[in-house]
Amino acid sequence: MKTEELLEIAQQFGSPVYAYNAETIASQYERLTAAFSKVKQLKIHFAVKALSNIAVLKLLKKLGSGLDTVSIQEVKLGLEAGINPSDIIFTPNGVSLAEIETAAALGVQINIDNLSILEQFGAKYPKTPVCIRINPHVMAGGHTNISVGHIDSKFGISIHQLPHIQRIVNNTGMHINGIHMHTGSDILDIEVFLHAAEILFETAEHFPDLEFLDFGSGFKVPYHEGDIETDVEELGEKLGARFNQFCEDYGRDLTLAFEPGKYLVSESGRLIVQVNVVKQTTSTVFAQVDSGFNHLLRPMLYGSQHGIINISNPKGKERFYSVVGYICETDTFANNRRIPEIREGDYLSFQNAGAYCFAMASNYNSRYRPAEVLWYNEKAHLIRKRETFEDLTRNQLNIDI
Repeated sequence: MKTEELLEIAQQFGSPVYAYNAETIASQYERLTAAFSKVKQLKIHFAVKALSNIAVLKLLKKLGSGLDTVSIQEVKLGLEAGINPSDIIFTPNGVSLAEIETAAALGVQINIDNLSILEQFGAKYPKTPVCIRINPHVMAGGHTNISVGHIDSKFGISIHQLPHIQRIVNNTGMHINGIHMHTGSDILDIEVFLHAAEILFETAEHFPDLEFLDFGSGFKVPYHEGDIETDVEELGEKLGARFNQFCEDYGRDLTLAFEPGKYLVSESGRLIVQVNVVKQTTSTVFAQVDSGFNHLLRPMLYGSQHGIINISNPKGKERFYSVVGYICETDTFANNRRIPEIREGDYLSFQNAGAYCFAMASNYNSRYRPAEVLWYNEKAHLIRKRETFEDLTRNQLNIDI
């Protein structure tokens, strides 16, 4: 989206507002599928937790994507968007057997990541196809909070517990149709990822009736100029060739599956905010905006750096600003960032706001969650209304005390 288009969105729908570019999402999807074009059967499952708006899910369905879901609510959102249950994989963590049973009854692919639930589910539903999530004990991601393949992770069944998995499968007679892993986000070293893939291949050899292998995702996207990213073309060439060889050795073609979230939607998104006050202190110039970590948590939670553009004055003289929010907590978006001169009333655009941004928004300080807009076919489409006071009080019971 161009600067003038972002300004148009802010003026039409108010601020703060999230805006997503459908063309960018489509481009990322096509880049990933092209990288693995030599694989006979490829399936992309978009990680709904990254951006769960139904309109975005419909767009991804149109592109050919399925869904990776982690809650029964995400499963139902996918069904609401018209996704075929067979194109939805359910990969929860720490949920009850009842929630997994509910998902199975809806016809989605079940992915189980602990021995207790595996045994309980297998005993009750031996004919229902199940995928098993393993923990390869390989940490391919960057930040500790987003690396889930290490030995202390709560996710997956340890690769060292493979004999236990086999005992459960043999005792219950359950049908294992897939093996899954996810090492974490922000994959930088493809060789480390390929090492984890070898563990998945070795595990798969123990199960004769597989239909797919799911390699998770975690592909890194650039957050600023010169930032590094996962080379999906190199990964496609190396992993694709190894996967094809595995299928030949296994005796039939399997589906290679991924579950990207950030990779598909991060760069498509912008959070547009308006500057309430420019505040000069003895050492800092603060640009205080009409948003906070209630809308964009990642800088405070992960220390992530989102590019900030002054779309009202993009060619102004650059100065140093600390961009902060209106929450009654420390909610800093950027410290001493060089930005074209900011004036009160200017609109700022936060880059890479498509993944894990609105999805993590809250009503902290009783603030409303913002509107969402999809830029599609050169036009802005409202896909979520801005919240109102009625939304804050809808489920509260105003009883006499």
